Amino acid sequence: MSTSRGLRLAGGTALAAAGALLALGWARKNLVVVTVQGTSMLPTLQDGDRVLVRRRPLAQVRQGDVVVLEPPLDGPYLPGPAGPDGRIWNVKRAAALPGDTLPPGIPNGDIRRGGGTVPPGALAVLGDNPDSIDSRHRGLFSGDRLLGVVVRRLSVTQRPSQRPEAWQMATRSRDV
Repeated sequence: MSTSRGLRLAGGTALAAAGALLALGWARKNLVVVTVQGTSMLPTLQDGDRVLVRRRPLAQVRQGDVVVLEPPLDGPYLPGPAGPDGRIWNVKRAAALPGDTLPPGIPNGDIRRGGGTVPPGALAVLGDNPDSIDSRHRGLFSGDRLLGVVVRRLSVTQRPSQRPEAWQMATRSRDV
């Protein structure tokens, strides 16, 4: 191998390695894997599903995006147990963004809830499951507590129909 060809090959390898390191650094800064806990996003996401989240500010969220954010820490519905990072995360769907009219079922009438429209720096979120504890119960969520937007599901938890023992437990009589 000639010296100039060897130098080109070494330079190309170094450039590829530098590019890979830059990509890895970007991914570590901008992407997070979150495990869904609970049933608030059924049927879209199930307890145990893992999702890839891209960190985004509120200004880059669109109505209908599935988002991960910290819940309000006040009010009658206290959040569940903390995750491995010590923080409590909710996975919900962005229903209304700053300036949007509040969707039906989300209370309004006080300053925190915007009096009919979502104020700057806040968003209304809903779970896909109608029994979800979301903005209908907790009011608006702060955009400052937004982790990001779900990009894709990475793994799917087996549904009860795929796990015979779970199906049997789900259909077993509840008489005591």
